[in-house]
Amino acid sequence: MHRPIDDPGFGDGPGYGGGGSGGHGPVPPPYRPHPAPGAPSGPRTDLSGPRSDLSGSRSGIPVAPPAGPWAEVHGVPDPGRVDPRVLGALLARHGWRRRGGAAGRYSRWTPPGTGTGTSLLVPESRAFPDCEDLLGEALAALAHSATPSAREVLTGLAVPSDEIRWWRDVPPGPAGTVPWTVREQLGSAARQLLLAGALAVRGRAGYYGARHRRPAQASLETVLVGASPGGRGLTAFLPVEPGRPIAVRLYHALHAAREAVDYQRATGGTEAFDAAVEAGVSRELTEALVALVRGTEGARIALEWAPAAGPPEGCAARPGPVEFSPGDLPALREASARYRTGEPAVPVRLTGAVVRMRRSGPRGEGTVRLRVLGGAEVPHVRVTLDEEAYRTAGHAHLVGLPIRVSGRLESRGGFRRLTDASEVVPVQVDEVERDRLMKALHENLDFFGEACGPED
Repeated sequence: MHRPIDDPGFGDGPGYGGGGSGGHGPVPPPYRPHPAPGAPSGPRTDLSGPRSDLSGSRSGIPVAPPAGPWAEVHGVPDPGRVDPRVLGALLARHGWRRRGGAAGRYSRWTPPGTGTGTSLLVPESRAFPDCEDLLGEALAALAHSATPSAREVLTGLAVPSDEIRWWRDVPPGPAGTVPWTVREQLGSAARQLLLAGALAVRGRAGYYGARHRRPAQASLETVLVGASPGGRGLTAFLPVEPGRPIAVRLYHALHAAREAVDYQRATGGTEAFDAAVEAGVSRELTEALVALVRGTEGARIALEWAPAAGPPEGCAARPGPVEFSPGDLPALREASARYRTGEPAVPVRLTGAVVRMRRSGPRGEGTVRLRVLGGAEVPHVRVTLDEEAYRTAGHAHLVGLPIRVSGRLESRGGFRRLTDASEVVPVQVDEVERDRLMKALHENLDFFGEACGPED
């Protein structure tokens, strides 16, 4: 069973199918959006935590419905909108076994493993009068099934989603359990990998740093993640709309990374990693793979396409898992360092609002921190200005105006520093933006002056 990666558990109050409804109410919305990496999410945010109760929050407060394509998902999917062929494909994907049935009319499916538990009758198509009744009974049985994969099947039916699965081979802890720290490492590596895919959708680079990070994080808000029993696996559901580009990019990037590692281990050369950038491989992706494999005996990543949408063009219909082992770590670390040092500085002409000023004395050059409004794909930059440009930046801020500056966005520090600054001029803005900038000044007067405290 799955639960939100950023919530302690599901609500068990009335209407959520938990203790407050006697277990016979509607099924709770099983997920909430995947949080942006690095965003504050409160205590116990990772769904790979040690709690075994994943079906209800300890506070008993119902969980709000998730946003995006999941916002309209409430309870069991409508049988009238379920394609029986999609249901059969999802059952087969998640280990359910087909055990015969009336040929051409319906099939019988039993749970994975020993096959004990409630079996399902699934019609072959919607051509028969009792199709909707059979689907309704099958969906209700899935909703009340104790089989962990039943929740995954219902999720795949609720919103057509591509699935990404991670497995880590780790030594078991006491009584065969996986330690909490190991589960946290898996969740963190999964988030890093998803972010690397989202960054690659926005452009190819060996090292992104702070570039594109904000829109990439926003694109992950509709991704839902759940842990498998035992804590050794994790599954992410990426809605086909809008998540498929991320899944496709990760498909190509993972295979390119695997091939580049094999080439490096066979020949000692790292040039294959340069070509892999075009497929989406980057420092962010190699670092995610290092985090996934480190401390394990091996790790696997598999992608499975939404049956309702079919495989995307240029991708295998049933791609096999991509595997990495501890022996791959030196090659991945070397590639990561290569990407970081090899990414060139970017010439830019950006517009930004001054949010912090600092210099050591009443005269001379000083450092300014800008909130970027346009011209670069980063939220903030720091720039060292000569005395005249520093005075211009201070005057512009005092009257509520941003400044425009040209320079080179350096990769050192993650593309957060502008060097060779020139052409510093104030920029006219509309009254609304100017009022907002002035309000920010009055709320943060302590941050400004000839020599304020150290920068963040």
